Amino acid sequence: MEVKRREERSSLEASLLHIIHEHQNKALLILDQTDKAKKNALKSAQNLSNLLVDTVNGGVEEAFINEKRIEMEIRALLVTTARYKKQTDQWLATTNALNTVLKEIGDFENWMNIMDFDCKSINAAIRNIHQA
Repeated sequence: MEVKRREERSSLEASLLHIIHEHQNKALLILDQTDKAKKNALKSAQNLSNLLVDTVNGGVEEAFINEKRIEMEIRALLVTTARYKKQTDQWLATTNALNTVLKEIGDFENWMNIMDFDCKSINAAIRNIHQA
Protein backbone atom coordinates (compact mmCIF):
# COMPACT_ATOMS: atom_id res chain seq x y z
CA MET A 1 0.00 0.00 0.00
CA GLU A 2 2.81 2.24 0.74
CA VAL A 3 4.15 1.67 -2.69
CA LYS A 4 0.80 2.43 -4.16
CA ARG A 5 0.58 5.64 -2.18
CA ARG A 6 4.02 6.59 -3.23
CA GLU A 7 3.11 5.92 -6.83
CA GLU A 8 -0.08 7.97 -6.46
CA ARG A 9 1.88 10.77 -4.81
CA SER A 10 4.46 10.72 -7.49
CA SER A 11 1.74 10.55 -10.13
CA LEU A 12 -0.05 13.43 -8.39
CA GLU A 13 3.18 15.42 -8.11
CA ALA A 14 3.92 14.74 -11.76
CA SER A 15 0.42 15.87 -12.72
CA LEU A 16 0.77 19.00 -10.58
CA LEU A 17 4.19 19.73 -12.02
CA HIS A 18 2.78 19.20 -15.49
CA ILE A 19 -0.14 21.59 -14.75
CA ILE A 20 2.26 24.16 -13.28
CA HIS A 21 4.54 23.81 -16.30
CA GLU A 22 1.57 24.26 -18.70
CA HIS A 23 0.38 27.25 -16.70
CA GLN A 24 3.84 28.83 -16.86
CA ASN A 25 4.04 28.18 -20.61
CA LYS A 26 0.59 29.72 -21.15
CA ALA A 27 1.52 32.68 -18.92
CA LEU A 28 4.72 33.21 -20.94
CA LEU A 29 2.73 32.92 -24.18
CA ILE A 30 0.15 35.44 -22.93
CA LEU A 31 2.95 37.73 -21.72
CA ASP A 32 4.63 37.46 -25.12
CA GLN A 33 1.34 38.21 -26.89
CA THR A 34 0.71 41.14 -24.54
CA ASP A 35 4.19 42.53 -25.25
CA LYS A 36 3.63 42.17 -29.00
CA ALA A 37 0.23 43.85 -28.73
CA LYS A 38 1.77 46.63 -26.60
CA LYS A 39 4.55 47.16 -29.15
CA ASN A 40 2.01 47.21 -32.00
CA ALA A 41 -0.15 49.69 -30.09
CA LEU A 42 2.87 51.92 -29.42
CA LYS A 43 3.93 51.70 -33.06
CA SER A 44 0.38 52.55 -34.21
CA ALA A 45 0.19 55.46 -31.75
CA GLN A 46 3.56 56.73 -32.96
CA ASN A 47 2.41 56.46 -36.60
CA LEU A 48 -0.78 58.31 -35.74
CA SER A 49 1.19 60.97 -33.90
CA ASN A 50 3.54 61.37 -36.87
CA LEU A 51 0.61 61.67 -39.27
CA LEU A 52 -1.06 64.28 -37.07
CA VAL A 53 2.16 66.26 -36.74
CA ASP A 54 2.73 66.08 -40.50
CA THR A 55 -0.82 67.25 -41.14
CA VAL A 56 -0.52 70.15 -38.71
CA ASN A 57 2.96 71.03 -39.96
CA GLY A 58 1.70 70.97 -43.54
CA GLY A 59 -0.92 73.56 -42.65
CA VAL A 60 1.61 75.62 -40.71
CA GLU A 61 4.08 75.44 -43.59
CA GLU A 62 1.40 76.56 -46.05
CA ALA A 63 0.43 79.44 -43.75
CA PHE A 64 4.10 80.44 -43.41
CA ILE A 65 4.55 80.42 -47.21
CA ASN A 66 1.39 82.51 -47.63
CA GLU A 67 2.60 84.94 -44.96
CA LYS A 68 5.94 85.40 -46.75
CA ARG A 69 4.15 85.90 -50.08
CA ILE A 70 1.86 88.53 -48.52
CA GLU A 71 4.82 90.32 -46.93
CA MET A 72 6.58 90.45 -50.32
CA GLU A 73 3.44 91.86 -51.95
CA ILE A 74 3.12 94.46 -49.17
CA ARG A 75 6.73 95.56 -49.75
CA ALA A 76 6.09 95.82 -53.50
CA LEU A 77 2.93 97.86 -52.86
CA LEU A 78 4.82 100.17 -50.50
CA VAL A 79 7.46 100.79 -53.18
CA THR A 80 4.77 101.43 -55.80
CA THR A 81 2.88 103.74 -53.45
CA ALA A 82 6.05 105.72 -52.71
CA ARG A 83 6.74 106.05 -56.44
CA TYR A 84 3.17 107.25 -57.10
CA LYS A 85 3.42 109.72 -54.21
CA LYS A 86 6.63 111.15 -55.64
CA GLN A 87 5.05 111.41 -59.11
CA THR A 88 1.94 113.07 -57.65
CA ASP A 89 4.09 115.58 -55.74
CA GLN A 90 5.93 116.42 -58.97
CA TRP A 91 2.63 116.91 -60.83
CA LEU A 92 1.33 119.10 -58.00
CA ALA A 93 4.47 121.26 -58.08
CA THR A 94 4.22 121.57 -61.88
CA THR A 95 0.52 122.45 -61.65
CA ASN A 96 1.21 125.11 -59.00
CA ALA A 97 4.00 126.59 -61.13
CA LEU A 98 1.71 126.64 -64.18
CA ASN A 99 -1.04 128.26 -62.10
CA THR A 100 1.41 130.94 -60.91
CA VAL A 101 2.53 131.64 -64.51
CA LEU A 102 -1.09 131.88 -65.66
CA LYS A 103 -1.80 134.37 -62.87
CA GLU A 104 1.22 136.40 -63.92
CA ILE A 105 0.07 136.33 -67.54
CA GLY A 106 -3.38 137.47 -66.39
CA ASP A 107 -1.78 140.27 -64.35
CA PHE A 108 0.36 141.30 -67.35
CA GLU A 109 -2.67 141.25 -69.67
CA ASN A 110 -4.61 143.40 -67.19
CA TRP A 111 -1.63 145.82 -66.98
CA MET A 112 -1.49 145.92 -70.79
CA ASN A 113 -5.22 146.71 -70.97
CA ILE A 114 -4.78 149.51 -68.41
CA MET A 115 -1.75 150.84 -70.35
CA ASP A 116 -3.73 150.65 -73.61
CA PHE A 117 -6.64 152.52 -72.01
CA ASP A 118 -4.25 155.13 -70.56
CA CYS A 119 -2.50 155.54 -73.92
CA LYS A 120 -5.85 155.97 -75.68
CA SER A 121 -6.92 158.46 -73.03
CA ILE A 122 -3.68 160.43 -73.44
CA ASN A 123 -3.98 160.25 -77.22
CA ALA A 124 -7.59 161.48 -77.05
CA ALA A 125 -6.55 164.30 -74.71
CA ILE A 126 -3.70 165.34 -77.05
CA ARG A 127 -6.10 165.34 -80.04
CA ASN A 128 -8.60 167.43 -78.11
CA ILE A 129 -5.86 169.86 -77.23
CA HIS A 130 -4.53 169.86 -80.75
CA GLN A 131 -8.00 170.47 -82.31
CA ALA A 132 -8.90 173.19 -79.96
